[in-house]
Amino acid sequence: MTGTTHSGPVRDGHQSVGDLVGQATEQLSRLVRQEVALAKEELAEKGRRAGRGGGLLGAAGAFGYAGLLAAAGTAIAALSLTLSVWAAALIVTGVLFVIAAVLGATGRAQLRKATPPTPEEALGSVRADVEEIKERAHR
Repeated sequence: MTGTTHSGPVRDGHQSVGDLVGQATEQLSRLVRQEVALAKEELAEKGRRAGRGGGLLGAAGAFGYAGLLAAAGTAIAALSLTLSVWAAALIVTGVLFVIAAVLGATGRAQLRKATPPTPEEALGSVRADVEEIKERAHR
């Protein structure tokens, strides 16, 4: 048995055109459903990874912020040994704002590269399927 079902009579070892068209339609429909399922799964996996990554980045940011406040206080205290306290605080504040600007610009550039979130594998697979169907149709 070849795995195909014969819904009509077979003449001389060949199926009728109607049967072949029906099989092609069924196979194409199954292929489309499989590609949609692949795209859904790929997007779901990307979403799960993004959620975990976002949570971890949020926690890291909270601890980093607390550490930055402690470091800023330490830097102000150290600079106040040679400068007045207001000058030491002004210098540390300026440095922190410069760091924030650089980090913000870098983060913005990374976000622009991340959009739009498309299912790359599924789209590539669909393109390959369409090319294969076009080739076989021209034979």
